[in-house]
Amino acid sequence: MNSKNIFLCVSISIVLLISYNKWTSRPISYEPGIIAPQSPIQQNIINIEPFDFKDFKIMPLAKFSAEARVLSRKRYYFGRAAKLVPVDLALGWGSMSDESVLKSIKITQSNRFYFWFVKKFPIPKQDIISHSANMHLIPANSDVRSKIKKVRKGAVVKFSGYLVKVECEDGWHWNSSLKRDDVGNGACELVWVEEFEL
Repeated sequence: MNSKNIFLCVSISIVLLISYNKWTSRPISYEPGIIAPQSPIQQNIINIEPFDFKDFKIMPLAKFSAEARVLSRKRYYFGRAAKLVPVDLALGWGSMSDESVLKSIKITQSNRFYFWFVKKFPIPKQDIISHSANMHLIPANSDVRSKIKKVRKGAVVKFSGYLVKVECEDGWHWNSSLKRDDVGNGACELVWVEEFEL
C-alpha cells in the first residue's frame, strides 16, 4: 500500500471516529414537561468512618441520592481534582428538568463551575438556583466511572452515595455543599457515587 492510500485510510478513519463520537454524544431532547420531578434526598449520618481512596481520605457528611436531568457535562483530564472527579454534571430537577423552561436558559460549565444565563426569566431566579446544581461525581468503582463518562446532555440519571469532604496529607481539601440553594464558590456538591443509572 502506497503512502497516498495510507493517508486516505487514516483520513477516512478519523472522519468516521469524529462522526461516531458526535453521534453518540448528541444531546437528548424531550417534549415540554417536567421529567425529573423529585428534589435530591439528603439524610444525616452518624458514625461513618473516613476511608482511603487512591491518594485521598474521604469523609462522608450525609447520605445523598438524586434523579435529575443532565443540563451540561464537563470532562476534566488534568490535575489532582481530575484524578478524583473526571466528570462534572450540571443537573436539574423539578422545573429545571422541563424542556419548555430550559429552552430559555443558556447553560455552560468551566473551571468546576456551572453558569446559566437568561434574557428573560422563564421561572423565578430562586427556582433556577434551588432546582439545579453542579455536582462533582467521584466514581466509587470502575463500573460507575464508565457509566458517568458515557452520560449525554439531556439524559435522566439516578445515583446514590454520600456527600463528602476530601483531604490529602499535604493539606489539599475539597468540601461538598450541604444545601441546594447556595451559590458561588463552595456551592457545588461533591458526591461519592456508589450506584449510578441512566
